[in-house]
Amino acid sequence: MTQYQPEEKARLKRQLTEQAISLAMQSRWEEAVSANQTIIDVHPSDVDAYNRLGKAYTELGRYPDASAAYGRALEVDPNNSIAKKNLTRLSHLSQTRAEAPLAEKVDPRLFIEEMGKTGFTELQHPAPRNVIAKMSAGDPVYLKPVGPQLEVANARGEYLGRIEPRLSLRLLNFMNHGNQYAAGITSLDDSNIRIIIKEVHQDPSMAGRVSFPPRGPEGIRPYIKDSLLRYELEDEELLDEGEYPEGHWEAEPEQLGEETELYEEEGHPPEKPEEFEL
Repeated sequence: MTQYQPEEKARLKRQLTEQAISLAMQSRWEEAVSANQTIIDVHPSDVDAYNRLGKAYTELGRYPDASAAYGRALEVDPNNSIAKKNLTRLSHLSQTRAEAPLAEKVDPRLFIEEMGKTGFTELQHPAPRNVIAKMSAGDPVYLKPVGPQLEVANARGEYLGRIEPRLSLRLLNFMNHGNQYAAGITSLDDSNIRIIIKEVHQDPSMAGRVSFPPRGPEGIRPYIKDSLLRYELEDEELLDEGEYPEGHWEAEPEQLGEETELYEEEGHPPEKPEEFEL
């Protein structure tokens, strides 16, 4: 193994960490594996590198290798919540037949909250745990009209859940008039999925009508944070810091009710799910 002076080791670690993060943002997972392995060679007690390595292996469908990487993170730091949660997630995945990973990721611009064009909601009637376990924050999802409902599926066409009825009816109406929407996962645990929905095209016939009622005088507020780009390693902070918009979505376009969670049933604010840091 090459011997490095302390200054050289610190500089190399910074460079490789930036490289590993950049590769992951581009879904270049094989290269991300190599970058994180190099960090571990130089800094064998780097918990973050093991967690990033576990993330890269997970995206490649190499679940046993991912479990081993997260296991090493726990050996270094037995209380590391990121490794613990991801090992729980991996336990729901088949260790015998790895599916092809979903390489596509949401364009980070989707996570810019634009007043009237974006909304957040938690899916109702979520898919079984073994299906949710395949998904990660940042994965694209797709809105599928099914009668009066809007269902949500992943890139494989697997059912993930439903949009709540009132929002479904509103968006179906807008979609039937030519509007188009993109969606992606912002957070999830083993039984819940929260998504962002963004209007990406407004039909001329819908000019002047907003998909999501404005909450206040804010214009555009960034939702995405460095923590999300860094494999969502600390995405529970997004909830703690109030990054999810509050307010009750009403059927009437210009009305907002009391400050409960967006699109949730009135009077029953949801508990914050314990999210996987991926």
